Amino acid sequence: MIWHLIAAIFAGLGAAGVGLILRLLSGKRLPRWIVPALGGLGIIGYQIHYEYTWYDYKQAQLPASAQVVSTETDQMAWRPWTYAVPLITAFNVVDQSNLVTRETGKDRLVEFILYRFERQHTDHVSHQAYLLNCSAQEMVPLAEESRQPRYTELRRVEASAPCIRRSATTPEPNDPKGRRTPALTAAPSLRFA
Repeated sequence: MIWHLIAAIFAGLGAAGVGLILRLLSGKRLPRWIVPALGGLGIIGYQIHYEYTWYDYKQAQLPASAQVVSTETDQMAWRPWTYAVPLITAFNVVDQSNLVTRETGKDRLVEFILYRFERQHTDHVSHQAYLLNCSAQEMVPLAEESRQPRYTELRRVEASAPCIRRSATTPEPNDPKGRRTPALTAAPSLRFA
C-alpha cells in the first residue's frame, strides 16, 4: 500500500515537471495553474492505471493450475470512468490441482476450494471448501474444521456456470493421455447415495 502512495506521488511530480517544462518552453505564456493541474492528472492517471491492471497483475501471480471461474465488475459515481469501462473489483479462482473427485453410486462428487480475491484498500483473499454434485448440479459449502457439508446452504448451480465447468473437468484416471473429461456442468444440489 505504501508503495502505491509513493508511486502516485512520483507520478504527480513527474507530470508536474512536464507541465513546468511546457510552461518554460512556451515562454511562460501557459498559465501557472498548468503545473499543479498536470500534477493532479498524473496522480489520477496512475490510480486509474493501477485499478485497471490490478486483475491482470493478480492473475499473473496465480499458479498455472489456478483457473478464474468468475469476475465481478462495479461502477462507481466517484470514478465516472467506470461507467464507460467497468472496473473488476473481485474474482473467484478454483485450483485444479486440489480437486478431489469421488464416485458415489450414480453421482460424481467433486470437492474443491473456491478462492475469492477482492480489491479493497488492501487486497483481501478468502477461501471456502465446497462439495459439488455434478449429476444433480448442486453445491454445498463444507465446514472448515470437520469438512462436513452445511446442508442449510445448499444451492443449485446452472450447467453453464464457470465454477461447474472448471471443477467438472478433471483428468480421467484410466486415460493414459491425460485428456480432460467434462464432469461438472452445473451447480450441485447434493444427493448422496
